[in-house]
Amino acid sequence: MFSFFRKKSPPPPAPAEASTPAAAEPTLPAVVETTPKPEARTSWLGRLRQGLARTGSSIAQVFTGTQIDDALYEELEAALLMADAGVKATEFLLEDLKRRVKEAKATEPAAVKGLLADAVTDLLQPLQRPLEVGRHHPTVMMVVGVNGAGKTTSIGKLTRHLAEHDAKVLLAAADTFRAAAREQLQVWAGRNQVEIVSQEGGDPAAVSFDAVTAGKARGTDVVIADTAGRLPTQLHLMEELKKIKRVIAKADESAPHEVLLVVDGNTGQNALAQVKAFDDALGLTGLIVTKLDGTAKGGVLAAIARERPIPVYFIGVGEKLEDLQTFDAREFAQALLG
Repeated sequence: MFSFFRKKSPPPPAPAEASTPAAAEPTLPAVVETTPKPEARTSWLGRLRQGLARTGSSIAQVFTGTQIDDALYEELEAALLMADAGVKATEFLLEDLKRRVKEAKATEPAAVKGLLADAVTDLLQPLQRPLEVGRHHPTVMMVVGVNGAGKTTSIGKLTRHLAEHDAKVLLAAADTFRAAAREQLQVWAGRNQVEIVSQEGGDPAAVSFDAVTAGKARGTDVVIADTAGRLPTQLHLMEELKKIKRVIAKADESAPHEVLLVVDGNTGQNALAQVKAFDDALGLTGLIVTKLDGTAKGGVLAAIARERPIPVYFIGVGEKLEDLQTFDAREFAQALLG
């Protein structure tokens, strides 16, 4: 599920000569991979396919013909655009697909669908990267996103996953802009049995600073700051996010180590616009794509991969804790194409 960095126990010191003390070797982090239970992943994949079923059926219909011709590629172009893949990603995929068809000497439309799955997988591959926890102590995450994207809920789910893998988490209720946001985060902190730093009506940057400082003092593994929902067009509010990031760096000069944007998978090309705006303002390190369980088309991930390839750490298909899972390029491509 994550890449955790744990300090190795130092090896026993070698006998040293009396006149020359042995130099201490630095302790290096070790990577420990953790993965979800196979049955949970299989069940989740079924829900992902169901969520993207409308897109999958639209694309699948393109390959029901009897020959590979210009009409097939035109229909596929329309289907990809309708799936929110965007012009640039669609053009790239079509050119790549034509090359693959030529090299494979494919003659049946059904075979073209398999080649398209390969093309989409390769396009999405740069987005597949595990979230690293433990390289820094604490690992400080700043979570941003517009209201309604599922930001605070995603933080709750992420906190549960981290806690289940023995990470000590501290939450910062820096969303002082939205009514009841602090209370919502407190509920998640209670469910996950983790600590929270909050101030009623407090300055978001000050809350974030206090949380990072407390995390360092308490030996916390991860500090997650829940910031207020912002529309990228609200420039004065985006400036406040920049201030939060600067203040976090004052508490820990290497932080924030992750700046995560939560985007609603139902918003189509608007999601790409949000990625660009928040990345330009804050320098995003990762994405969490939510709500791929309703009318979501899913093709926007292809657009993101082509125009702003920021890692997608997690995708969500529902409200349950287990509905947030790591992103896998091959799995997503297969679900997207039906």
